[in-house]
Amino acid sequence: MKLARTLGLASVLALSAGLAHADSTVRFWYHFDNADNPMDALITAFEEANPGITVEAENVPWNSYYDQLYTAIIGGNAPDAAMVKAFAQPRLVEMGALAPIDDWLASWDATAGLQDNLIDLVKGPDGNQYYLPVQYVVLYLYYRPDMFAELGLEVPTTCEEFREAAKALTRDTDGDGQTDVYGFGFRGSKGGHDHWASFVLGAEGVSLTEGLTSEAGVAGTQFVADLFQKDEVFPPSAPNDGFQEIIGAFKAGKTAMTIHHIGSANGMVEALGDNVSAAPVPECGGGRWTAFGDESTAVLSSAEDPVAAWKWISFLSSAGNNAKFNEATGQLPVVKADSESWTLHPQRFVQATVDSLPFAQMLPNSSETADFVNTIWPTAMQRVLTGDITAEEMNAEIAKLYGG
Repeated sequence: MKLARTLGLASVLALSAGLAHADSTVRFWYHFDNADNPMDALITAFEEANPGITVEAENVPWNSYYDQLYTAIIGGNAPDAAMVKAFAQPRLVEMGALAPIDDWLASWDATAGLQDNLIDLVKGPDGNQYYLPVQYVVLYLYYRPDMFAELGLEVPTTCEEFREAAKALTRDTDGDGQTDVYGFGFRGSKGGHDHWASFVLGAEGVSLTEGLTSEAGVAGTQFVADLFQKDEVFPPSAPNDGFQEIIGAFKAGKTAMTIHHIGSANGMVEALGDNVSAAPVPECGGGRWTAFGDESTAVLSSAEDPVAAWKWISFLSSAGNNAKFNEATGQLPVVKADSESWTLHPQRFVQATVDSLPFAQMLPNSSETADFVNTIWPTAMQRVLTGDITAEEMNAEIAKLYGG
């Protein structure tokens, strides 16, 4: 029944492409923490360019956003369009709540101007396109170019180069016999799975759902363990370090490399000036893997005027408008031209993000992933780093969670 409904809706949308009603109202839900946001100005510009379409935008608090959205859908009072994240897509598709946008994308003259790989990253679980990217971040390697230059090191592009650089950068700089700079700030507590994944999931045939217990999968986790236990290139606090610790240590000059996204860039520059730069994470096991942070918009299947709703969300992902939208969020525009002229962050961090997009990935959209992120990974990683379990045992535990 849902498939028939989806196919029927797709046909209707294809026939009505470009034919918005003469007088339409698009109810749009979004979530911005910044109360001083550009939504009113964007709405004014859109309505001037699209006479007869009125946009009513509601800024819904993030901590209740999806509860309210699901409730509104079930109650028959859903908005016509909304901001959405990838983790919600499987449930929204199962509910029959989203309108496919494939035909609109195919005929939209701005599709080619979007950053490469974004459309594929947010493709629906059934192969249809429901999401239109509106902003994003990608994790990359932060490093200290001054320290690299001092030691005559090149920025690492492989795991082997990374290990050698991290060992060289781990040193006693004040001559008191104690290490005071470590090669890499590893996030060993909750949230650090993206660090681990960059060293493990790039290997051929290895993902959270397959290959983790293979020789290549175990070798990736062992590589991380060895960096801490044998090479001692992580601070001793690494098993318990979270976001604040890794960022604080890097800003303070206690680590020479770490991994995060552009959201930390301006704070890094404020602390370090030109002595901080960025590059894609190294290739490990024959490939690269880095985390993608998403935000998209979608047209709801219950929209009274789906064409008008599409016109609105595509307006938000168009050149110029998308830059204004992202000025309120601190994330990056999805339009190539807007990225090239972006000034909210230094361009070297924008470039590192764009360069990382071709191999950016998201974790599986499944209930198991919440357990992986919140409990299984942080507990197992801490136990590996402290020697309580082996790399093989850790990977087997994760594989079991995902049914392997």
